[in-house]
Amino acid sequence: MSNIGAGDARAGFPWGITRYQWLVFFVVWAGWSLDAADFGLYSLVLQPALRDLLGGSPTPADIGRVGGIVSTVGLLGWAFGGFTFGIIADYIGRVRTLALSILIFSAFTALQGLAETPFQLGLFRFFAGVGTGAEIIVGIPLVAEAFAENNRARILGIMMTGGAVGTLVAAQIYNLIGAYGWRWVFFVGIAPALLLVLIRRGMVEPERFEAVRQRRQALAGAREYSEADKEFMRFVPVQLFNRQNRYSTMVGLLFCVGTLLAIWTSNIWLPTIQRGILAGEGIQGNAAISYISFGMTMWSLGGILGYAAFGFIADAIGRRPTIFIYNLGTLVVGLYLYLAVHTFAPYPWLLFVFGFFVFGVFSGHAVYLPELFPTHVRATAVSFCNGSGRIITSFGPLLAGLLVGVVNLNHATAGMTCFALLSILAMYLGRETKEDPLPLFEVAPSAQRSD
Repeated sequence: MSNIGAGDARAGFPWGITRYQWLVFFVVWAGWSLDAADFGLYSLVLQPALRDLLGGSPTPADIGRVGGIVSTVGLLGWAFGGFTFGIIADYIGRVRTLALSILIFSAFTALQGLAETPFQLGLFRFFAGVGTGAEIIVGIPLVAEAFAENNRARILGIMMTGGAVGTLVAAQIYNLIGAYGWRWVFFVGIAPALLLVLIRRGMVEPERFEAVRQRRQALAGAREYSEADKEFMRFVPVQLFNRQNRYSTMVGLLFCVGTLLAIWTSNIWLPTIQRGILAGEGIQGNAAISYISFGMTMWSLGGILGYAAFGFIADAIGRRPTIFIYNLGTLVVGLYLYLAVHTFAPYPWLLFVFGFFVFGVFSGHAVYLPELFPTHVRATAVSFCNGSGRIITSFGPLLAGLLVGVVNLNHATAGMTCFALLSILAMYLGRETKEDPLPLFEVAPSAQRSD
């Protein structure tokens, strides 16, 4: 099976990668980067935005409660968008679904800057989350299928660096325009819409999805089905729970829940935690912006390295051992950071190491999950595992925020980091896919571990 897009046979383009593959990689990477930038900017301006929208002099408990609710609503939007658009992508195609998700994300991210109440902020946050969740869920199978036989794990790992690059970009944007107010920070979110020009001009569906579309069309006009054909034509989400796929679905869900719970509470509350440490050292208000920006920059740089290294490590030692190592690093460094560090000086350097592990493991979502499922259910499977994980995860920031009145925010965030243990459990239960080809119609060889 060729990896090139329809109408592009220039396989001799730099490094054996076709122009079509370069375009797919860039659009998905850039979209994921800008998605992550939105989440980074949101966490950076959450506290000042809520102080403004709540009015008066809200207490830390008030900000924690309302911020937790708004953050939960945003993650629920991410879950809803990822799950819904994943199903759509398995029917109408990856490219058209990707374009729609970027349009929704861009518009509603910018609209957050017009919010006049916490309710409006939460509403716009929900729909921005819908587009954000859809973009990466559709992008993962698109890149996996475009590079099905060409350094797939390494390319997907590098593609996922967009998540950390986006957070790095957010830190720089905040450093440049944060002093002008939180609304201007959100207005930057309209930028991803520019990617629609590239999508409309040069992107077509991967040949693997075209093969699925053609088989569906052929079977739609058939009078008789074999048992395999009947199963192939069933509603895609239902197929995730058939005999061939249900074990992989369970493993993927555990993997996603563990990694998502471990990161998103940190992603949302880290700037607030740093702001509290700096306040204890007499650095407050706008004076704290450059310090927090530096800390988040170091976190992002570590994440970029972690994302990019994942595919190379996974190709060398296997998917499961690599995911185990990343989760173990998340636990050790995260717990030390939140429970043992009380001054700002070492914080940025520890955030670099923490970012390597807690961000980098998400390359496993892009590398490992697509290898568990055949093409015709791949986007739905990735979206279900991520989307269901995000529904559960969405309550992590809320729980941490509500606990502010009871325990220290550092302790609450440390507790959520421990959910990385679920991801370790998933790797114990799951099978190794390093040597397996990317499944097309057939189900992967064995759903369970073979060791």
